[in-house]
Amino acid sequence: MEKKRIDLNVFPPFLEALPVIKRIEENDFEAFFVGGSVRDVLLNSTINDIDIATSAFPYEIKDIFPHTIDVGIEHGTVMVLFEESTYEVTTFRTEGDYKDFRRPDEVTFVRSLKEDLKRRDFTINALALNKKGEIFDYFNGIKDIEEKKIRAVGNPKERFYEDALRMMRAVRFVSKLDFDLDSETFLAIQEHNFLLQKISVERIQIEFIKLMLGNARNKGLAYFIESELYRYCPSLENGQRALEKIEGIPTRFSSSEEMWAVLGYFMEFNHKQLEKFLRQWKCSKKEIKESKALLAAVYCRKTAIPSAYYMYTFGLERVKTIESYVELFDFPDSSTELDQLWDQLPIKTREDIAITGTDLIQASERKPGKWIADALDDIERAIVEQRLSNQREEILAWFKEEATN
Repeated sequence: MEKKRIDLNVFPPFLEALPVIKRIEENDFEAFFVGGSVRDVLLNSTINDIDIATSAFPYEIKDIFPHTIDVGIEHGTVMVLFEESTYEVTTFRTEGDYKDFRRPDEVTFVRSLKEDLKRRDFTINALALNKKGEIFDYFNGIKDIEEKKIRAVGNPKERFYEDALRMMRAVRFVSKLDFDLDSETFLAIQEHNFLLQKISVERIQIEFIKLMLGNARNKGLAYFIESELYRYCPSLENGQRALEKIEGIPTRFSSSEEMWAVLGYFMEFNHKQLEKFLRQWKCSKKEIKESKALLAAVYCRKTAIPSAYYMYTFGLERVKTIESYVELFDFPDSSTELDQLWDQLPIKTREDIAITGTDLIQASERKPGKWIADALDDIERAIVEQRLSNQREEILAWFKEEATN
């Protein structure tokens, strides 16, 4: 077994959680930091969540710590509330068959660290760290980190049968870490890609977004395409060409909405098709609304350089986002100073208009109806294009004149 030691004193997240480890050991059980936090230390990355694995069974952890929450006790996980912090503490376990390719039919608690690490997805995540700073590595995870390789623990076919989402996690880790896929692991993904159909859309969506927003997106995307995982994602069975176009984009996406809009553009969707597509991906209403707005801005920019009304309609931040793709999308060149164009707008929102629909009703003596929204649209555009001053009396005079023509 590979052994390596780190100095816990230079990693505050571990130091803060160390009393939890010690308290468990004082009660004659083993306890280790496990998973992503150990991996991230070796990668010199920011440590996020601290997870602890232990030989103590859930009821034993609940006896040791007075303040706990049963967040997943059937799978061995108890959340420990300790000195104003929370830690997920999970009992070493083995798992039975995965008939639905998502969840084990049964979980068996064990006292062996090695047996627990054996069930994990990839070698780089199958590492454990004790209170002395010693790393326990039974599956050559340290070597794979050094060689920048994503490798399944043990037989990759078995790992993907246990949880088919692990295939998406594999390409996502490529994107996040700029690693390569181990050849045997990649071949197993190619052979078992159809199992992704067994996974909920919500779980696939999370991994897909992380893949598309990663530092090495294009490398991860290349594996995603070549393995044909995309064929088993919602409405992406015919998306190879669009995905390959995104693979050629050198810039990173700054948000999921930006990613969905660009994907929608390359899929040649209109706004209704994009909305249907994103609903199939179980995206939030907010995400769908913003993605549609960005796609609409792309199509507007495709035919013309930024104008005052374009800026007003889509907003400065969206316009700047779209402008970063001008060369890639082969849009008309523009030397327009966007910040200056934005600052020169006489109004920024409809609420800035000096009159309301009620004013129009009183001025026209007409009954309320669709004509109010149409009139406000005309007034709004005239003000933005500076054909009309945003002054109450001038607007009403202009409205009366337009109404009589």
